[in-house]
This record gives sequence, C-alpha cells and structure tokens, in this order.
Amino acid sequence: MFKQTVLIRIVMASAMLLASAAPARADAGDTLSKIKANKSITLGHREASFGFSYLDGGTRPIGYSLDICQKIVEAIKTELKLPAIDIHYQSVTSANRIPLVQNGTVDIECGSTTNLVERQAMVAFSPDIFRYNVRTLVKADSGIKGIADLQGRTVVTTAGTTSLRLLRNADRGRNLEITQLSGKDHADSFLLVESGRAQAFVLDDILLAGLVATSRSPKDYAIVGESLRTENQSLMFRKDDPEFKALVDRVVTGMMRSGEMDRLYNKWFMSPIPPKNVVINYPMNAETKEAFANPSSKGI
Repeated sequence: MFKQTVLIRIVMASAMLLASAAPARADAGDTLSKIKANKSITLGHREASFGFSYLDGGTRPIGYSLDICQKIVEAIKTELKLPAIDIHYQSVTSANRIPLVQNGTVDIECGSTTNLVERQAMVAFSPDIFRYNVRTLVKADSGIKGIADLQGRTVVTTAGTTSLRLLRNADRGRNLEITQLSGKDHADSFLLVESGRAQAFVLDDILLAGLVATSRSPKDYAIVGESLRTENQSLMFRKDDPEFKALVDRVVTGMMRSGEMDRLYNKWFMSPIPPKNVVINYPMNAETKEAFANPSSKGI
C-alpha cells in the first residue's frame, strides 16, 4: 500500500511538472487568444487561384485574398499589443479547406471560397470580398456555346466545389448525359481541358479568367454560356468566435469604405501580376461594386 501511494504521488507530481513546463494552449475556437499564446497565425492559401491566392512561381503565396489577410494580421498585432506575429502558411484545397479551419490547423483561409449558408453550419465568413458568375471554360474551337452543347461531352469540376450541382440544377442541365471528371485543384481541372480529356470546365468565371490568362496560349480558350449562379467569395475562419469575426469584419469593411479594396482589386485583376506579368483583365462587375457599397456576410 505504501509503495502504491508513493507511486501515485510520483505520477501526480510528474504530471504537474509537465503541465507547468508546457506552453499555454488556447481553445482553438478563441482565435485571438490562440494567436496571443503562440505569437503566430496560420493563413490558409490556394496554389492556383490566380489573382486571389496562388504561388508566385516559387513557394511564396501571393494574391488579393492574401493582401487582405495581411491587413487583418496588422490589426491583430495592434489589438493584442504584440510587436510581431509569425505568419505560417498552409496550402489548402477545395476538399480539405473546411476541415483544416475547423480543427484549428488554419486560423483564417485566404483563398477563393464561396460563402454558402450550408457552410455556415461549419465555419464563419467575412463580408464578401468578391462576387462573380459560375460559367464554363472550353477550347475556342470546340463549338460549345452554352449548357445545351455539353450533351455527350466530358465535363470536369474541381473536387469540393459546387459547380457540378449548379450545372445539374440548371434548366438545360437536368437531362444532360455527360461524363464527369474531378480535378484535385483548379490547375488540375484546367489541365484536363488543355489535354483534351475534358471538353468543358465549370467554375467561377474570374478563376477561369485567371487560368486562361496564365496558360501557354490564352487565345485557345473561351469562357462561354449562361451564368449558373452569381456567387460571393469571402475569407473563412472558425465559427462561434464573435471577437475574431468582429475584428475581421471591421478590417474588411474599413478597406471597402476607404477605397483600399478598390486599389487592391485593380492591382490583382486589372494590372500585370507575377510571375508572368499577365493581366487577368476582369473589370469590376456590378455585383462586386454592390458588395463593397453594402458589406454583408449573409451568404447564399
């Protein structure tokens, strides 16, 4: 009995010693406390959402969404009175971005994610930073002009996106007989069209425009057909964290009201961008102007 008591005391003392030596861990749902405890933040990024969130030709993530997130990091430093915050980057895909935000791996996703009401059950969103239409990319000589022309064709969508569902819900898409392919990311989906394995790629038109602009032969492609839906793009972070959402909303809304968001838009979508100095040339549409004039994160 004495030996057992001594052993228990030793185990308890060891546990207390380890607990006191271990760094404080904040609840992943309390993002500001987590950042303060670790003095670091992890930004999720895409590798091929050109203009928004992509690699600069090497390993550095750049883009419109990341520039906005950098402003948010600066605001966090001020809020927490930290002289510096280490920024870590985590590549995400359409398929894993929500789980990586939910489990605390990523603090805020600076990518190209649509704010859907159904996703709000799992994550939270900033006010819309962009609005666009879902359309179809084809080769210019394919003869495809709209949804009806996809009959009997092979259509690719990126895994984890809503594109195929939108196509199927369209009046002219309900009875289509198509072969479906799934790309692991947008670059992979584009490659399937480029190589001829697919005849069409359904996605947000601004992302399609970026893929075309950075391709080897932009004149070989066309974005065609009716819009399947106008969608809204937002930054994504953990839900049930009102303090963090309030900070994000304050920064994003402030950028819209000051005109800074317009300047970033022109920088990434109307000017030459790395690594090839191409211009996506996507003038701001009426839907995005409305998003800037009346910030909202209500979702669709």
